[in-house]
Parts: sequence; C-alpha cells; structure tokens
Amino acid sequence: METKWLEDFVSLAETRSFSRSATLRHVTQPAFSRRIQALEAWAGTDLVDRSSYPTRLTPAGETLYAQSLEVLQALQSTRAMLRGHSSAGQDVIEFAVPHSLAFTFFPAWVSSLREKFGPIKSRLIALNVHDAVMRLVEGNCDLLIAFHHASQPFQLDPDRYEMVTLGQEVLGPYVKPDAAGAPIFQLPGRAGQPLPYLGYAPGAYLGRIVDLILKQSATAIHLDRVYETDMAEGLKAMALEGHGIAFLPQSAVKKELRARKLVSAAPPELSGLDMLMDVRAYREKPAGKVASKSTAQALWEFLVSRQGGRSGSL
Repeated sequence: METKWLEDFVSLAETRSFSRSATLRHVTQPAFSRRIQALEAWAGTDLVDRSSYPTRLTPAGETLYAQSLEVLQALQSTRAMLRGHSSAGQDVIEFAVPHSLAFTFFPAWVSSLREKFGPIKSRLIALNVHDAVMRLVEGNCDLLIAFHHASQPFQLDPDRYEMVTLGQEVLGPYVKPDAAGAPIFQLPGRAGQPLPYLGYAPGAYLGRIVDLILKQSATAIHLDRVYETDMAEGLKAMALEGHGIAFLPQSAVKKELRARKLVSAAPPELSGLDMLMDVRAYREKPAGKVASKSTAQALWEFLVSRQGGRSGSL
C-alpha cells in the first residue's frame, strides 16, 4: 500500500468526485480510479459507493477516511521532526523548478535575492512541470516556481496552497539569422512551403502556450514539426544550429539576441505571436503543528511584502 493512495482517497472523500480529485491530484481520471481500486484491493472491501452521485463512502470507507487523516498527519509531523534533526537542513530552501526556468530565471532571481533579501542556501530540483507540481503536492519541496498563464492554471486547492508573483516572461518565436542578420526562416510561412518547427513534446506546459498563440493568431501560420523535446534549452540548441523556429522564453535567449546568434522569426507587421506569462512561486500553507522552515518562512514573507503585503489567490 502506498501513501499516495491514502492521499487520493482523502481527496475523493472530500470532493465526492472522481474527476475533480483526479484534477487536484494531477493524474488522469482512469489512473486515479485505478489507484482507488488498488486501495480497495488492499483493504479487502469496497470503500466507495459508486451507485450514488455525488460519490459517497461506504461505512468501511468512512472508517478508513478518519484513520487516513490521522496517519497522513502523523507521517507529515514525523517528517518535519526528522528534518528538524539536521540544523543544516533547516537552512536549505528546496525549490522545485521546471527546466525552462531552472536554467534561465532561477540563477538571476537568486542573485537579486542576495542583494535585497540576503544570502540563502538553496537546493534546486529541476523537473518537468508535472513532476515539479507533484513535488509540491507530495510535500517534497519548500517552494515551487513555475510559469502561469490564465488559460493553463494549475489545479491546486486554494485552501491548501498560496502563491506570489515573482515576475513576468514573454514567450516568442526565434530563429538563427543568415550572414546579413535576417532570419533564415520567417513566419508565417506558406501552405505549400511550411517552415521547419522545433516544438515542445506533447503535454509540455510551454507547448500548450504555443498552441494557444498559434490558435489565436489572426494570420494562418504554416509550420512543419521536425523536432520536439520538453526542454526549452534543447529547442534553443537546435535553433542555434539553424534547424528551425522555436518558441522560447525571452530570458532564455537574452545573450543570443545581443550576440545576434538568434533573431525574432516574426516580422514587425505580424503581431500577436508572443505571449506574456507570470512567473509564480507556490507553497503549501503552514497548518497545524507542522511549522515551516524558518528560512523558507522568512523568504516567503519577504516575497509577499514585495508583492504588496499579501499572497495571491490561485
């Protein structure tokens, strides 16, 4: 039996909805249902009355729900105490950060913190967006830093999590220039001659933002996907070699733009091919007897003060 099964079950007991809980737990509904079934197999009895809507727990499910709350709280408290045994660990703030921000935004942001907040000890955990969010949900980091766009919000419970906005980022199309400094491929392309496109892997957060840019464009964009990866740095490396057009965060290409190693793939008259996003920090709200690390708490209070004195809603 895995503890995440209990966390899934508690979510289901509280939302009374498989689909809503699957969203909150960042898994597909079929995968969520399989985990509930696995817990029922472990328990040896039905825990959920599937004949009713909204979903109801069976008497056995009600008993397990109460016990699960105690077990999960005890595990969380125990982990906090174990971490407290290491004074060095109390000084280190653990950040879960998607790769695209880990290589660009994060180093410069930490530098600005040293100037305005003071030195910090940090541990960076670079992941894809889904795994970074799960790192926060499972309590395995102090802060999650990620992009945010209103069309693609994270389904985090506002009663459990809070956020602050750290800055903004622009996602736009870039390409290698020719010897004269002009883009070797320029949007929008033509139906009979689509432009080579370096895209994000299916499911990647920035890929969904690019899809939105292309969908909202007033001009038809003609692209031929020739390469994909879920890492912006991988797309930048391919763009630098002239393999096609890549939509990249502006912070990731600052040096290359100054050195004229990359240029915009959109001509001045073609507007709307970039997207403004927030960069946000998220954390789980301190609750009960489990206290936040003092350094992480101090940093959060500083970030909130910079935003105007309060954390924002999700």
